[in-house]
Amino acid sequence: MTTELLLAFTAYAFVTSITPGPNNTMLLVSGANFGFGPTIPHLLGVALGFSAMVLAVGLGVGSIFVLFPPLHAVLRYGGALYLLYLAWKIATSGGLGGGDAAARPMRFLQAVAFQWINPKAWIMAIGAVATYTPQNGYFLNIAIVSLIYLIINAPCIAAWAGFGTVLRGLLRQPLYLRLFNVGMALLLVASLYPLLMHA
Repeated sequence: MTTELLLAFTAYAFVTSITPGPNNTMLLVSGANFGFGPTIPHLLGVALGFSAMVLAVGLGVGSIFVLFPPLHAVLRYGGALYLLYLAWKIATSGGLGGGDAAARPMRFLQAVAFQWINPKAWIMAIGAVATYTPQNGYFLNIAIVSLIYLIINAPCIAAWAGFGTVLRGLLRQPLYLRLFNVGMALLLVASLYPLLMHA
């Protein structure tokens, strides 16, 4: 991978990692509702799960959609339904720190698994593999792309969880917390618009 391509990919990885999407929205909500410490397993699941997904896509998993086109629709609509479920859970969540006994941050393996139905994650992974992974020395390059994504993605998503944690002080009043959670749920639903409009 040339220096120019490496710099271009680094910029791509940063922009796609820092901008709003389902992962960042859920990490923001988790930081606000549970604090940074309890959100760490969720954060690590996103960072490591997404990096592993990039590697898997680079090694050919993405070609399954070419061989079985109906899987694309299953991913699109199954992912959309799950995001709507998550939006509902966010909008109806309890008080700070999980006053509701059932409320808890997403676990590590849940966050890893979520990458496989997250539409933005698929777009990011396929874009990285198709655009920034040279064919010459392909296996080394896909490993480099996955590692760089991990290095850049982790602090970007941690910033979202951290910002949510900072908001905790402003969300002590139940009304403000409810408005925040409903607003974040609506943002999560809005993230489905590009996915469903380009079906």
